[in-house]
Amino acid sequence: MSARTKARKRALDVLYGADLRQIPLNQALATEAERAASEPQREASWLYAREILDGVIDNGDEIDELIETYSQGWTLARMPVVDRAILRIGIWEVVFNDEVPDGVAISEAVEAATVLSTEDSAGFINGLLAKIAQTKSAG
Repeated sequence: MSARTKARKRALDVLYGADLRQIPLNQALATEAERAASEPQREASWLYAREILDGVIDNGDEIDELIETYSQGWTLARMPVVDRAILRIGIWEVVFNDEVPDGVAISEAVEAATVLSTEDSAGFINGLLAKIAQTKSAG
């Protein structure tokens, strides 16, 4: 597993935990940062995970608006918690991180959904992220 894949998983864990426990993402990030400081062997995955989490915090309203706009009848509240977290990471990578090719971001999100979520989630996430990537490149 690549360092970035591990970082995405780590960011997903933080997003999922914050959402599930209904605590502010900033608070969950601070807790994870403290933990990361005591685990220097995991620093490689923490640096990119931190970048993802900071990006989701900084662009959260726009990310959630994109999810609502392109999810065709699915509100954020109706989605599984893990799907919301996967989509937030995927959208941040597609829209706000030029270092990651859209295809890689989408593929990583679909893989996470295949392993961690419902039978229908991978297709849903793939379609939603592909629409956003297509809209981004058209605009």
